[in-house]
Amino acid sequence: MKAIQVISLTLLSVLAANAQVIMPGKCPKPAVKENFDISRYIGKWHEIQKLPTIFQKGECGTATYSLMGPGVVRVLNRELLADGTVNAIIGSAKVKDPSEPAKLEVSFNNSPPGPYWVLSTDYEGHSLVFGCTDYGLFHAKLAWILSREPTMPEETLEELHSILASVGVSADKLLTTNHDEFFCRAMNE
Repeated sequence: MKAIQVISLTLLSVLAANAQVIMPGKCPKPAVKENFDISRYIGKWHEIQKLPTIFQKGECGTATYSLMGPGVVRVLNRELLADGTVNAIIGSAKVKDPSEPAKLEVSFNNSPPGPYWVLSTDYEGHSLVFGCTDYGLFHAKLAWILSREPTMPEETLEELHSILASVGVSADKLLTTNHDEFFCRAMNE
């Protein structure tokens, strides 16, 4: 038992130092989008807000999804780094259980898969994505608010914040992604 506590505290320290959102206890199990249609979800999404992560440090973030096969999606994430370069990574997302198509697992560069749960989407305007991983006595949460456009109506943002609050994510923990047209121009070159 002592070893588990030491490992958990060490992991907590490492994740906290890298701006992950760590909480005590087990991951929440929120409801996901009913009757999720992955074919309507494909295309380009702009990152509006996110919880801090160790793997995303840029601005102007986009995610482009394309269908590779039944229940499998190609993922292309792009962001503009502080030095002006565009960072891109390709991965894949797979539906884990066909009876719950809004619960996907995503991986990049042969990394272990992580949860990508679509809690809400209207396919044409917004998407709310949540992920959570248990680490013994603690859990790490991830969340993204996405839009088909680089902006989102305030009332939609407030609705999505309310959903996140129901799973213990406070809106004040979210980082807003810069999508200023002039600032993000390198993303279009």
